[in-house]
Amino acid sequence: MSKSFGAMSVAQLSVLIQGGAADPVDVAEAVFESIANCGDKTIFTTLLEGRGMEEARASSKRLREGRSLGLLDGIPIAWKDLFDIEGLPTTAGSVVLAADAPASRDAAVVGLLRQAGMVAIGRTNMSEFAFSGLGINPHYGTPVNPRGMDLPRIPGGSSSGAGVAVAAGLVPVAMGTDTGGSVRIPAAFNGIVGYKATRGRHAMEGVYPLAKSLDSLGPLCRSVRDAVWIDAGMRGLTAPGVVERAPPGLELLVPENIVFDAAEAGVVAAFEAALQRLQSAGAQVSRTVIPAFNEIFDLMTRYGPLVTAEAFALHHERLAGPDADRMDQRVVMRTRLGSRTTLPDYIAILEARSRLIADVDRLVGNRLIVFPTVAHVAPPISPLERDDELFFATNNKTLRNTALGNFLDWCGVSIPCGTAEAGMPVGLLLSATAHRDEALLGAALAAEAVIRGDFA
Repeated sequence: MSKSFGAMSVAQLSVLIQGGAADPVDVAEAVFESIANCGDKTIFTTLLEGRGMEEARASSKRLREGRSLGLLDGIPIAWKDLFDIEGLPTTAGSVVLAADAPASRDAAVVGLLRQAGMVAIGRTNMSEFAFSGLGINPHYGTPVNPRGMDLPRIPGGSSSGAGVAVAAGLVPVAMGTDTGGSVRIPAAFNGIVGYKATRGRHAMEGVYPLAKSLDSLGPLCRSVRDAVWIDAGMRGLTAPGVVERAPPGLELLVPENIVFDAAEAGVVAAFEAALQRLQSAGAQVSRTVIPAFNEIFDLMTRYGPLVTAEAFALHHERLAGPDADRMDQRVVMRTRLGSRTTLPDYIAILEARSRLIADVDRLVGNRLIVFPTVAHVAPPISPLERDDELFFATNNKTLRNTALGNFLDWCGVSIPCGTAEAGMPVGLLLSATAHRDEALLGAALAAEAVIRGDFA
């Protein structure tokens, strides 16, 4: 049993730990052993064995004494390499921050989940400074998608190591961030669940930013129930308050523009099959054009992407100095594009964003929006490493669907819905307008089995 602890869901493992069938110390030891035996050494940038075992021993003692902190006590978790961990520098997937002063305290959500009894296992690899949806990292290596049976395929980014750590069965949950899809993309590519919360739902203190007006947090895990439990812990709650919303009566809106452009046939087929299952279970499905989608891309063409402008503002001094030579040159190139967005341009983007959010909120109402998380399956790594033009084109296409939700301030859950080319997973993205996380999670909780179909 010990060999499979990391491959269990949070809920499955919690039953064993709370019932006394598994001890947190044994669980943590087995998880560290599995990581040590894993052939892919690029998944984690740092292991926290000392801290993790100390937290596991404290959890074990509490449980023996009947003082459990709740459902998450003793559950291992991995953290993306941009969450502050006390005593360590926060490197954000880059070598240029390695000599920075160590963090004086944990990031706020790290502290909250520690208070819930969770056991920190390590930091996971990521796209440098979180600025790519592909997950390729020239400094620490690129984690290989464990679902790829034919050849090495990308993990998705920027939460690359987080997605692979869960999909490979090393940990039950890993924490990511999502500025343009960085939780939902690796979830879709690796065949797991990824929940992106509404921006501001979780505390951002101690999280290295990319674009503060877009950044949000969320877990990558094995089930929607796991995401619900972790979300509660991230907000300091002892138990979740999400109520399941059964598919009968569920209203779903499928956009007819942008999100299916140049989509792979297998992705569309898997998505439509899942949608049909939802309809058969009683969900009401309507399809319509969402004009704001086109206007968002028109804004990007005219003024430049919002994320690029804010990333340049964050990194412009670094890009003007010697550190630029030590960074991923693709990150440098993309970030420098933000210099083209003037202050009047930036203000125009923000004003248009507010208007478009209001327009879409009126159009969508209480419905959930549903479309493929990514329009293609995870492509092979090697061609993307060799070809800059292919890299940027693939990155743009990979981020396209999910970035719409960040711009419009949506929350979203990516759920596996089948497979396509080469047997690679396809994700179905359920989204809701801002601050409707409970409604979204309740619907996803009830509909997950239907959406998955035969996908294990």
